[in-house]
Amino acid sequence: MAKSQRTAVVLVAAGRGLRAGAGGPKQYREIGGVPVIYRAMEAFSRHPDVSAVQPVVNPDDNAMFTAAVAGLQHEPPANGGATRQASVLAGLEALVRHKPDIVLIHDAARPFVSEGVISRAIEAASRTGAAIPTVAVTDTIKITGASGDVEDTPDRARLRIAQTPQSFRFDVILEAHRRAAKDGRSDFTDDAAIAEWAGLTVATFEGDVANMKLTTPEDFVREEARLAAQLGDIRTGTGYDVHAFGEGDHVMICGVRVPHTKGFLAHSDGDVGLHALVDAILGALADGDIGSHFPPSDVKWKGASSDQFLKYAIERVAQRGGRVANLEVTLICERPKIGPLRDTMRARIAEISGVDISRVAVKATTSERLGFTGREEGIAATASATIRLPWSI
Repeated sequence: MAKSQRTAVVLVAAGRGLRAGAGGPKQYREIGGVPVIYRAMEAFSRHPDVSAVQPVVNPDDNAMFTAAVAGLQHEPPANGGATRQASVLAGLEALVRHKPDIVLIHDAARPFVSEGVISRAIEAASRTGAAIPTVAVTDTIKITGASGDVEDTPDRARLRIAQTPQSFRFDVILEAHRRAAKDGRSDFTDDAAIAEWAGLTVATFEGDVANMKLTTPEDFVREEARLAAQLGDIRTGTGYDVHAFGEGDHVMICGVRVPHTKGFLAHSDGDVGLHALVDAILGALADGDIGSHFPPSDVKWKGASSDQFLKYAIERVAQRGGRVANLEVTLICERPKIGPLRDTMRARIAEISGVDISRVAVKATTSERLGFTGREEGIAATASATIRLPWSI
C-alpha cells in the first residue's frame, strides 16, 4: 500500500439483533467479558494502516455505545438508517470529509476480525478496487423448492461464504451506494452485491473461520465456550494485609470511605481489602507482591489511593491475555461493622476491576476479642483471586 493512501472503516452497529435473543442489541452484549462492539472496533482502531474508524449506530443507543467503546479512537458516530444498506451509506457520507482512498465496511457483530484479515482487505482493495473476504464451504449445499424438496446440488468447490470487512475504493462504493438509494434499491444483503449491481468486478481474498457473525443465542454460547477453552490455565492466588489504627475520622476499606473514630497508620491510604486483593492477583500471576511493584519507600505512593494498585494488577492480567474469574475478600475486625457496607464494597471492587459484581465477594468476621483485631488496634484482611490465562509451557 502506498504510504500516502488513506484507509477508513465504516463499522455498522445500528441493528437491533433480535435473533440473538434477550439482552439488548447484540453488539453491546458482552462475550468473554468484553462488549462485542469493543472487540470489533479495537482491531481497526489499533491497526497501523487505518486512519479513521466511522461507527454507525442507532441514535437511541448513544449512551450504550459510548460506554462500550471507552478508550478506543473513533469518529463521532453517524446515525444509522432503517436498513443496513442505509446505515452503510450514512457512514460513507460521514467519511467524505476525510477523503479516504480505501474504505473497509465491517459488521460490528463480527468481533473476532484479525489484523491479518484487515491487512489483506486493504491490500486487495488497493490492487483490485473491490474485494471481499471469503471462506470455503465444507458442507454439501442443497437448493430446495417451495415444497422443501431438493431441486439441485451445486458444486461446493465454487461456493464461498462471504464475510466482512469488505473493501473498496472509496469513491466507487460511495457512488454505487448513492445510485442504489436514488433508484430505490434497498434489497441488497451486502456491499459486494451493490458493487456487482453497479458493474464492478469483486475479487476475493482469504477470510478467517474465526471471523464469524454473531446472530443467534447459540452463537454466543459457542463463542463463550471457545474463548473459555483458550483460557485453560486456571490459577488462584492469596493475599494478606494488616494496618494499625491511628489518628483520624475514617478508614478506606475495599475502595469505600468508612466513617470511624480512628484512621489507618499507612504509607498509602491503608486500604487493607484492596491491598490483600492486589497481592492475591499478583500471586496468581506469579508476579511478585504489592511491595515490589509499589515500594513503601517510594514517596510517590505516600497517601496514594489504593484503587490504582488494583487497576494495575487487573491490567497485568489483561496484558497476559487473561480474565478474572473471581475476587474474594475477608475482613477481620471488631469495628467498623462491615455488614451494612458489604454490597457497596462489592460494587466498588467490581467497578475498579471491570468485572461483574457477581464475581466479587466481601465477607467479614471478628477474632472473638482475641489478638490485636480483638483489641481494636487494627484491621486485617485476607483475599483470594482466581484468574484464567492462555495455557503456555
